[in-house]
Amino acid sequence: MQNDDMIWSVINQQFCSFKSKIAAERTFCRNENNVTGLCLRSSCPLANSRYATIREHDGRVFLYLKTIERAHSPKNLWEKVRLSRDYGKAMEQLNEHLEYFPKFLQHRNKQRLTKIHQYLIRMRKIALKVKPKLVGVHKKTERREARREEKAVKAAKLEGAIEKELLGRLATGAYGDIYNFPETEWMKALETKEAEYDGNEQQKQEEELEEAEEEEEELVEFVEDFDEEEDEDDLEDAGEMMGGQVGSSGDESSEVDSDSDDDGDVGGKRAAPTGGSDEDKPKAKKQPKKERRKKPAGPRVNIEYEEEEEGEREMLSATAW
Repeated sequence: MQNDDMIWSVINQQFCSFKSKIAAERTFCRNENNVTGLCLRSSCPLANSRYATIREHDGRVFLYLKTIERAHSPKNLWEKVRLSRDYGKAMEQLNEHLEYFPKFLQHRNKQRLTKIHQYLIRMRKIALKVKPKLVGVHKKTERREARREEKAVKAAKLEGAIEKELLGRLATGAYGDIYNFPETEWMKALETKEAEYDGNEQQKQEEELEEAEEEEEELVEFVEDFDEEEDEDDLEDAGEMMGGQVGSSGDESSEVDSDSDDDGDVGGKRAAPTGGSDEDKPKAKKQPKKERRKKPAGPRVNIEYEEEEEGEREMLSATAW
């Protein structure tokens, strides 16, 4: 048979594992089912055979009830009732189940329910906010990892240099046939060399094409148009030259006519005069020679004069620039 007064006298005067005396004035209780958290006769869950408390598990609120009828079965000592998430409905359930309990327990349980609902609301609000994740910094491990990285980089550079040197010697034939090298490494070296050779050949071809294009552009030149005055002066100079040649040819033709006249008189026939003598022909006035200009850089012009005497054609050509 359970006696509450005897249990309290032992807890109060002798020893209790849940008692913690922090200050001289008050003694606290570490039992989870204590409503107030203080070591008192009215709020002690061990010294009261009729007791009620409220606890929270994973965001849900539960009411725990203890009665004297279940004292003989410790595993069924506490009755667990789940309360509603709504604060008003939870208060109604609390009033219903604690109707015949002491007023002190009713009041304390209502205070505990209110406090639990308040901190659950705060927890939901904090969960919705975005917070930066704090990560611990270990300086020793970071320094150690940095040293390892530096050593790894140095080792990688050294290995690369050794590999290049060995491949260069192998390509030059320094080792000959005394070593049997892996085929993969040899093929890799050949591929790199071929890639370099192809790049150089492509670059040379591009340079040759550029040079050929430049030469083709240089072959084409643009020249200014000819001046009409210069062309007229060149034609006049050519005409003067031709005039002198025509005069000399007229003298020769007159001599030929006189000889033919003499022959006609002897034979009783006389050829018809075809051209006049030098006296009949008016002498061409010699024009003052103009100063010769520089030859233009234009094309060559050929001028031809024709005279017909007794079926003979004389071609006189003059060249002017």
